[in-house]
This record gives sequence, C-alpha cells and structure tokens, in this order.
Amino acid sequence: MIAVCLKWVDHRVDPAVLGAPTPDRRFAGVSAADQAALEWGLRCRDARHAGEVVVITAGPPAAESVLRDALAAGADRAVRIDLPFGAPSRTVAAAIAAAIAGYKPGEPTGERTRESTGESTGESIIWCGDYSFDRGTGSVPAYIAHELGCAQALGLVAIQIGADSSSGIDVLRRLDGGRRERLAVRGSAVLSVEGSTALLRRAPLRKLLAKRPVEVIPVAATPLEHALEARPYRPRPRTFAPPVGATALERVKALTAAGTASASHGEAVTLDPAAAADRILLALVDWGYLP
Repeated sequence: MIAVCLKWVDHRVDPAVLGAPTPDRRFAGVSAADQAALEWGLRCRDARHAGEVVVITAGPPAAESVLRDALAAGADRAVRIDLPFGAPSRTVAAAIAAAIAGYKPGEPTGERTRESTGESTGESIIWCGDYSFDRGTGSVPAYIAHELGCAQALGLVAIQIGADSSSGIDVLRRLDGGRRERLAVRGSAVLSVEGSTALLRRAPLRKLLAKRPVEVIPVAATPLEHALEARPYRPRPRTFAPPVGATALERVKALTAAGTASASHGEAVTLDPAAAADRILLALVDWGYLP
C-alpha cells in the first residue's frame, strides 16, 4: 500500500487567520511539502508498477477539496476521516494509522481494523509532508510510525526509489548543524519530505472536472484514544549552553551578568577609525564576546 497524508490548511499567513477554528475554503489547500509527498507517492507507484495510491486527510467535509485535487493528479482512492479541524496530532495520527491498518484493495478503507482482522496488510509506504503550514511541529508522521510500529525517516531532502520493493528506497535526511544522513529504507516506513524535493504534476482538465467519490470514515469508527483538546500552540523551547562556574554563586553571576560594567554599553566616544576599532574590540572582550 502507498498512502499519502494531506492536511487542509489556510494559505494566508495572518496570525488571526491561523488561529481561526476552521480555514476559509476560498484560501485553503495543502502545503508545498504535502504536494511533494503526493508526487513521491505517485512516483513510487509508477516505478514499482504495483499498488494503489490512497490519499488520506482528517477534517471536516470542506477538506475533501484537497482529496479531489489529489485524485485528479493521479491518486487512486481518497479517504477523509471525519475529525474536527485542529484535533490533537496524536488523535489525527491514531485515526490515520487505523485507516491504513484496515486497508484492503477493493474494499472501502476503514471497514476493517487490525483488531477485527488480525492479519497484516503487507508492506506500506506512508508519505507525508515534513511539517504543516499552520503549526509546523512535524509531529504527525512520527506519531503515525509509532501507531503502526514501523520505521520512520523524517525530514528528507533527496529520495531515490528502487524498481521494486527488494531494492527499497534510498533517502537523504537533514540533520541539525548542517549535517546529512543517508538511509536505506526497506519494508514498511513513514517518510516525510520537504517541499523542495519534488513538484507535483499538473492534473489534466478532464480529471479536474470528474467528480470521483471520497470515502468517509466517521469519528465513531476511529480509535480516539486521546481526548480532543484545544490548546494554544507553543513553539519548541530554545536550547542554551549551561552557565560556567565552579560554585552556585558563580553560575548565578554568569546568568545575571552581575559584576560587569554595564555603563560602558551606553558610552559615546569620538575616535579616529583605528582607535575606534580598538575600542570596539576592547568592549567586546569586556562583555564576554571575545576571549
């Protein structure tokens, strides 16, 4: 199975719009990262000449517009999980994982679950955007991998798809500090890609005009293990180096800059260029920016 997860979001960057309970459908769509994920899902199907591409989103009925666009671009099936917009990431991931686990070619997605069937659906490749446009946490792909118990490769900047499942997928992953990591993906995995990795193909007009059906999984059919809650978004905290000092008092002084000459920060002097450069360097040494 090849699944692509899409998120219906408002493309406007106004903070008031981003905090709205439901996006304005006139300005809503998917991010560039989600479009790249769809393109890679289609390429994966075409390269291996097997399987269906199932696009999945969680949201209200208005979110079906992104699914119909994905069907027009070449996806085989579309599934909407009837969840309210802004549901917690773990709730969305649990519902998507249940739909993927209950997938069977030729059957409506979501009618079977892992608990009811007790059988494996075979190898699954789940493509996601690395982060959504509205919140940017990038947590849903990791949660989906946890729910399915499969491998994950997140933040991909380059992908090379093998001709069959035995050759796998070779990827290049972005790490902190400008580093990169090469991975060989074999078997089921969740892959999240950056928007710069691929450009979504243009859908033909005849498919854009076609009204293909979208399967809907009601909330009651999803395992909502996590209660729905609305909390304001909080960005990840910044990491700072610990203060230097052998004793607690020295560390407190380092944190508060106690004992340093703060009056020099507002000092105004008139010097020639060479003397001014020396004065700046001396100030930087006094402030601790230079040794």
